[in-house]
Amino acid sequence: MVALVRLRTPLALLGAAVLVLVGPPLLTAGSGSETGTQIPGLRFMVPNTPGGGYDITARTAAKNAEDAELTHNIEVFNLPGAGGTVGLSRLVSEHGNGKLAMSMGLGVVGAVRSNDAPKTLGDTTPIARLTEEQDVVVVAKDSPYKTIDDLIGAWKKSPGKLPVGGGSSPGGPDHLAPMLMARAAGISPKQVNYIPFDGGGELLASILGNKVAFGVSGVGEYLDQIKAGELRLLAVTGPERVEGLDAPTLKEAGYDVNFTNWRGIVAPPGLTDKERDKLVRLLEELHGSDEWRKSLEQNGWDDAFLTGEKFGAFLDAEDKRVVSVLKELGL
Repeated sequence: MVALVRLRTPLALLGAAVLVLVGPPLLTAGSGSETGTQIPGLRFMVPNTPGGGYDITARTAAKNAEDAELTHNIEVFNLPGAGGTVGLSRLVSEHGNGKLAMSMGLGVVGAVRSNDAPKTLGDTTPIARLTEEQDVVVVAKDSPYKTIDDLIGAWKKSPGKLPVGGGSSPGGPDHLAPMLMARAAGISPKQVNYIPFDGGGELLASILGNKVAFGVSGVGEYLDQIKAGELRLLAVTGPERVEGLDAPTLKEAGYDVNFTNWRGIVAPPGLTDKERDKLVRLLEELHGSDEWRKSLEQNGWDDAFLTGEKFGAFLDAEDKRVVSVLKELGL
């Protein structure tokens, strides 16, 4: 009997050693998967073309989350079309998919209205608003317009002959900003020749090729081209000058406009509370990371973090604001 006990003791010790070696990683993986920020197989959908604001935001957030070791191997993919409503429709069809999220912003709010889309942001699960940024008024480096007054002076003479390009559908930020700018300059918004593009990336080629007289887009989308001298920055649309950029605000230049854009993340409908909370937690941890803070500064983005139900209420208010502004402009 004693010999049997002696035989079992080393086996028991070996078993305990194996548990010590194997146990912690299994517990860590389980903890991260169930209650942490790890979401294996997470995908970020971008509802417009590469190079636009939604694309830059999604890819920056994915890289920062991975660098901060919050989760791993986030796939970012583009599904452009109809100002973001093609992507929105796809998102809503993924009912209950807790591993899919979509980068979006004010442009999608406007596109839903202008395209009379069958699916709205009210059909999604709001996760978080991430950033706010100013729009920029830019021209090609060889443009005859050296200042915002040069541009608006020519625009007032022939509004329909100076096409303005924007990376959003009517009702989106890149449409609303020049319409407000036109009104402030004494130009009827109905006279403006606005040409929509599916994101700032698609718009860029037309600005550089002088196919539009000027373009309006987010500061973060064109920061590199402005600093490289490929684009000439004439003005910014927000309340203050953008640090590091030599351009006045529209208000400072004498045009009563104060306009900013925002971007965020939504998920499919039908998520469990646990799935929704995990996505929110991931973005909360991302928001607090050094990696994300550096990206905000590098891209000229302002922090506008808002999550869950508060973000949902904000989306509803933005929809009402878009309708109100379009009516006010006679559009």
